[in-house]
Amino acid sequence: MSMVARLLPGRWARPPADARRGLHAAAEWLARAQDATGCGGVSAYYDAAKGQWAGAYPETTGYIIPTFLRYADFSGRSEYRERALRMAAWESDLQLPDGGVRAGTMDATQIVPTVFNTGQVVFGWLSAWQLTQDMRFRDSAVRAADWLVAAQDPDGAWRRFGSPFSTHAVNTYNTRVAFALAKASRALQEPRYLDAAVRNVQWALVQMRPNGWLENNDLEDNDRPLTHTIAYATRGILEVGLMAGNSTFVDTAARVARAVAQTQRRDGALPGRLDSSWQAASRWTCVTGNAQMAIIWQRLVTATGDNSWKPVAERANRFSLSIQDVTSADGAVRGGMPGSHPRSGGYMKNRYPNWAAKFFMDALMLQLDAG
Repeated sequence: MSMVARLLPGRWARPPADARRGLHAAAEWLARAQDATGCGGVSAYYDAAKGQWAGAYPETTGYIIPTFLRYADFSGRSEYRERALRMAAWESDLQLPDGGVRAGTMDATQIVPTVFNTGQVVFGWLSAWQLTQDMRFRDSAVRAADWLVAAQDPDGAWRRFGSPFSTHAVNTYNTRVAFALAKASRALQEPRYLDAAVRNVQWALVQMRPNGWLENNDLEDNDRPLTHTIAYATRGILEVGLMAGNSTFVDTAARVARAVAQTQRRDGALPGRLDSSWQAASRWTCVTGNAQMAIIWQRLVTATGDNSWKPVAERANRFSLSIQDVTSADGAVRGGMPGSHPRSGGYMKNRYPNWAAKFFMDALMLQLDAG
């Protein structure tokens, strides 16, 4: 086929992907990542270049908990419920005396609380408590949420307790923490958590340029943020808006989601980084960001009734499925999702991070639930 033919609309398409097969393979990979640590937490990633698993990662283990609980219901496989509750108990065992959650993996020598990680584990404790009514999980969620509120500055930003492993201390993607506080407010009937969440989103929107691009929104390079952190920020703005009944937040999230959608490649992938003009700033794609944006686009279908988001999300999911290896004899690779595509790209190079598989599962379950 000529280059011209390949560029014509509709002339090039991937074969149909089996979403259920991909979902189950990702779940099994995450189970192996949990087993690799021997402690209940989930290994942060598998390093294919070194051939080894990293230490357990409290932050992402926390938000894998609701994914596994949902998958247990979706698949009827109760062992995933048991795995999720082991994760939640492990998180409670590790919670710091002040209520925060430590930065980094269990391999890290520094043991300090950090805002973002704490917010992500709140998702896990809330879902475990709602399932079991075990007061241990409720108490952990309350202590963590109280710590987050106490750590917040009056204008809504979190400037203290940033991760020592991130270049920037102040981040607009902390709206993902605001999302956790909003969920805590609803689950625990505590209005001040929602107030704190709204203040953080309001602060984040002050960082927004007229075209919807957010300042201070990357782990390392604020001029060229990852789609991963763009998606963190966008999802936080959207979900806080929905829970607070704030249509401005929802409309703003939709504006960002639309700007990102316009960068989608024909195969369904997104550039791994985007600049302040919403132009591609990398040739590789960030696999986690693809999955997260698929979630956001599907949530917008539900929130707004606008079905035009659906094909964009399905293309992203189809791309993710196309790069997942479900046949490898290597269980550390089979079913996992790489950090970048190609695997040598600039995010989590030659690694399979657990959060890529987590968001991939969430995106597929939304699509499969919608039929």
